[in-house]
Amino acid sequence: MAYTTINKSTDYFNTKLYTGNGSAGHAITGVGFQPDWTWIKSRNITKDHMLFDAVRGVTKALKTNQTSEEDANADFLTAFGTDGFTVGNNGKINTSSDPLVSWNWKAGGSASSNSDGSITSTVSANTTAGFSIVSYTGTGSAGTIGHGLGSTPKMIIVKCRSDADTWAGYHVDVGATKYLELDTTAAAQTSTQPWNDTEPTSSVFTVGNWSATNGSSKTYIAYCFAEKTGYSKFGSYVGNGSSSGTYVHLGFKPAFLIIKKSSATEDWGLIDNKRDPNNDGSSSQLFPNGNNVEDASNDRADFLSNGFKLRTSSGQWNTSGGTYIYMAFGQSLVGSNNVPCTAR
Repeated sequence: MAYTTINKSTDYFNTKLYTGNGSAGHAITGVGFQPDWTWIKSRNITKDHMLFDAVRGVTKALKTNQTSEEDANADFLTAFGTDGFTVGNNGKINTSSDPLVSWNWKAGGSASSNSDGSITSTVSANTTAGFSIVSYTGTGSAGTIGHGLGSTPKMIIVKCRSDADTWAGYHVDVGATKYLELDTTAAAQTSTQPWNDTEPTSSVFTVGNWSATNGSSKTYIAYCFAEKTGYSKFGSYVGNGSSSGTYVHLGFKPAFLIIKKSSATEDWGLIDNKRDPNNDGSSSQLFPNGNNVEDASNDRADFLSNGFKLRTSSGQWNTSGGTYIYMAFGQSLVGSNNVPCTAR
């Protein structure tokens, strides 16, 4: 088996905590690289999740907990820097004394045109880390879109920029005959329209004629993720309903984890290793589909050296017999050239 060599995962993904100061030009450093996608959320105030990327351009926000179109504001994120980003004085990302969290990914910097699909796209791709940002204009008819990864995406998240519509999600363990909605609690739903019942390939993903993924003349952004051994994994598990819950093997110690119960209605959940370092991310939850403050009321999952283990019987994370999908990114080496090591 061939392994992708990612000798330092924080060269490609990193969680950075910061405190707002209420002033324009607030530089956030210590990310460790120049991010191409930054996702920001207030931890203690009920505020939207704010997503910015280098393809759409700074100052333009999308919100995972809303269906609203792209929001442009000169006081949002104002620049991506070599070691982080700069924010303006907008209260959603820079209220004075407010603790905030940012999750940062490195794509491929400046975007370029991609004609691999029947619909031309503009792509910033990082083939080493398996992440690309894809911009395209819809046609209203089924078509294919180049993603630039050179390997098959395991998860794709699409949002219409120019109109109010749901966030459409593809996940490998849900399949292309169904879709998820990042902004709602809905279970995976069956429809031919989002992905035209066609699995993605190493060069393209397919869209049907649904307004959330391919409305005529509408503009879209897609975040595409391929799996990289020792760094990222996209899979599913079945809950056991116990506080000594299901163990999920990743092959690395997670630093960031999103889960969703795909078999029934439940919130999305997001934990990481920076907001709750003593418990390795197990307690402090945020909700991508909601503007809620951080919830640290219960343990959720232990981050172990080679995966994670559920520590709750809650329906959101671990109902007996429930099916859950996840996306996970790693925080540490697991052996030479990321060859998996023995679990703790």
